[in-house]
Amino acid sequence: MATLTPAAELAARSTPYPNDSAAYRAARTALLAEEIELRRHIERVAAQRRALPLGGEAPDYSFIDENGETVKLAELFGRHDTLVTYFWMYGPQRERPCPMCTAFLGAIDIPSRDLSQRVAVAVLGRSPVSRQLAFARERGWRNLAFYQCVGDDYPRDYRGLAPDGSEWPALDVWVKRDGKVHHFWASELGGTEDPGQDPRGAPDPTPLWNILDLTPAGRGADWYPKLSY
Repeated sequence: MATLTPAAELAARSTPYPNDSAAYRAARTALLAEEIELRRHIERVAAQRRALPLGGEAPDYSFIDENGETVKLAELFGRHDTLVTYFWMYGPQRERPCPMCTAFLGAIDIPSRDLSQRVAVAVLGRSPVSRQLAFARERGWRNLAFYQCVGDDYPRDYRGLAPDGSEWPALDVWVKRDGKVHHFWASELGGTEDPGQDPRGAPDPTPLWNILDLTPAGRGADWYPKLSY
């Protein structure tokens, strides 16, 4: 592997914006060096993730598609060998979906057209597909594919449903090898957050939080997205 240029050296090449003070430029250059190191760390973690061995073989779960047909997990792959699923918190006991899940799905509805060129994408929920689609159309989503879980085995097995019936979001990646479906990756960061933090991915998959992290006030201590304002 080629030796990388030190981050501080790369950061020093950045030029000032109009009327930058010396203090601002020094602080910004120091921050830029950390951002370069963070990018490199993200790349190292991504490479380590890609190198994971196959996870456990998945049971033959069933889902219901928007046509009312029962389909198996393996069928959700379509023409791909990789499947990304998101189990969202919109069970039949909920009057409305989880706002945080809604923020995430809203952010990937349009990009899912691009994602689907390389991987399959499916949204899984415990509510009937018609109910999920009604909310999706209300939000203006047009590209995501929704499926209803048949029974609760899937969400219970893959950390979407707690023993007390509470729902949790679950982002999972699956691969198909030799006709068998294997679990490849899922976020396991829940419960590992540091003091004062809400649970979050690393990097966080929701653009909402990434943009707010660029601002002076950040995410705030008690602000969360809502379904309407």
